[in-house]
Amino acid sequence: MCIFARKDAEDMYDLILMDVQMPNMNGYEATKKIRNMDNLKKANIPVVAMTANAFESDKQMAFDSGMDGHISKPIDMDKMKSEIVHILTKT
Repeated sequence: MCIFARKDAEDMYDLILMDVQMPNMNGYEATKKIRNMDNLKKANIPVVAMTANAFESDKQMAFDSGMDGHISKPIDMDKMKSEIVHILTKT
């Protein structure tokens, strides 16, 4: 998991790049826990799946778990940048 931190807020993040296949708790479960946090600002942090699982069903699982985007591995930096900008500029 990779978290992008804001410079102006120690306890807040701009975006979480979530590895789907982590030990102990997978990315889908971790995202559901984030979405159920009492602090609504933290519960609504954008989460993007990063996984080698690139089928449409995998993307749908990411969205169903509460993720905001999906980036498949191997990482294409232009696509990754585009996805992040798209998510962070949603209104």
